[in-house]
Amino acid sequence: MNPSTAQARVLVDELIRNDVRHVVLSPGSRNAPLSFALHEAAAAGRLTLHVRVDERTAGFLALGLARGSGDVTAVTCTSGTAVANLHPAVLEAGHAGVPVIALTADRPVELYRTGASQTVDQQRIFGIDTLQFPIAERRANQNGLWRSLVCRAVATARERGPVHVNVPFREPLVPDGDDDWPESLDGRPFDVPWTRTARRTTTSTHAADHLGPRTLVIVGDTEQDLSDLAERAGWPVIAEPTGHGLRHGALLLNAGGLPDRLQPQAVVVVGRATLSRGVLKLIARTPVVHVLSDEPDWPDPQFTATHTSTDLVLGEHEVDDDWLTAWQHADKAVADVVDDLLAGQAWPTGLHVARDLVAALPSGANLFLGSSNPVRDVDLVAQPRRDVRTYANRGVAGIDGSVSTAAGIALTRGPTYALIGDLTFLHDANGLLIGPGEPRPDLTVVVLNDDGGGIFALLEQGAKEHERTFERVFGTPHGVDLASLCAAHHVPHTEARTPEELRRALDRPSGIRVVEIRSRRHELRDLHMRLKAAVSTAFQ
Repeated sequence: MNPSTAQARVLVDELIRNDVRHVVLSPGSRNAPLSFALHEAAAAGRLTLHVRVDERTAGFLALGLARGSGDVTAVTCTSGTAVANLHPAVLEAGHAGVPVIALTADRPVELYRTGASQTVDQQRIFGIDTLQFPIAERRANQNGLWRSLVCRAVATARERGPVHVNVPFREPLVPDGDDDWPESLDGRPFDVPWTRTARRTTTSTHAADHLGPRTLVIVGDTEQDLSDLAERAGWPVIAEPTGHGLRHGALLLNAGGLPDRLQPQAVVVVGRATLSRGVLKLIARTPVVHVLSDEPDWPDPQFTATHTSTDLVLGEHEVDDDWLTAWQHADKAVADVVDDLLAGQAWPTGLHVARDLVAALPSGANLFLGSSNPVRDVDLVAQPRRDVRTYANRGVAGIDGSVSTAAGIALTRGPTYALIGDLTFLHDANGLLIGPGEPRPDLTVVVLNDDGGGIFALLEQGAKEHERTFERVFGTPHGVDLASLCAAHHVPHTEARTPEELRRALDRPSGIRVVEIRSRRHELRDLHMRLKAAVSTAFQ
């Protein structure tokens, strides 16, 4: 057996022993040893292999598989620019704490700085530590080393997020039909990992030490659920769409100043709360800010945190019933304003679609929200649902890879719906490129097509004084025929022109399909200004 084949087989076997069940593969020459080993393991039913020809799509598919399953997922590619194409997904996984292993093949060190094809310095290419495998050699005492390194990689991914494992392979790169090797390449008995690891313990803080009854809970992008503790403490919860809280909490904070009865004395921040400017302003002006995080780099972009811990224990605590009631009444008043305003506005706008889509989803569905306007529209007006699990790439909030991320979620969690904008869809059109023999997701992609970058209309550059510059460099109209694009990929496409057509299009998905809704972004700025003005007077 040649060394590259031996190393690849051991590496794949140990990944499986460490409960890695999904691997995404982008084909290449230098990663051929891994490709053969993965195909053999998949044929034996030991793992599920997903093949994608575009490394950027492959990276985000792995991200979605890891998000949906909650388990470590690996993505592998060849050397050179292929590795760089994984970088956006690794960045998102890093900032969101998603357990992804970027398993990259590399050229041997003697080819560095020689001008050899597809050879770049891949050490720390993602800005994270690289777990570097040694070159495989035909000698004893390597099996344990290789397996131990795999165990370290999986344990690190579970604890911290993405890990870069770089494996240089020397030729020959394909199996030679010979199984002879200087030592046994078996793993531990009974298919257990070579090294078994345990999670580190966490520390708790007692809320009574510094958090009073007038505390507000802010939930950002996180898997941590503080709803039970907040309910017992009588604390209102404002959550981004991936969590659960008041329906219009973010809209309340974005519409202007709060009256005294709604001003918190303290806030508890769970996860990365980066979606809403109003939420960030509230955190910045609150005297006590307690951040819950199990990372040494706790989220605190405004440097306002007064306390941080990995857990929070309520203990003896005073409850102010009027505090929670005041927030609930304000939330109801805002709901009435939103319903009245949208009833008088022609369908569809992004706000209409966000509200109607979330309401129409079947119980038990999964929802992926694209960055830019869709996640914000849901944040502002949709009714949160505990029977729908919501995902979004909020780690670095890029629009790339959204179709592939949603596909990965669907492949691990079942029928999934994605609400994304047209530029987000076009940015990952290769997510529709799925080979005939590959597992296919049950995924409905709802594309709100306003022919360009609608979110910029809501930002400073969308003001009237910038209108001469706006359309070309921010609006960026594209005129793409999405139906023809879908037809080229043999993906069903429908257009929803009414709320009823949207609801019919959301029947339980079978395979991947696209529902397009066309809207006008030129009305966005005025609509949002009218909404905030109406809300600002609703709860005074």
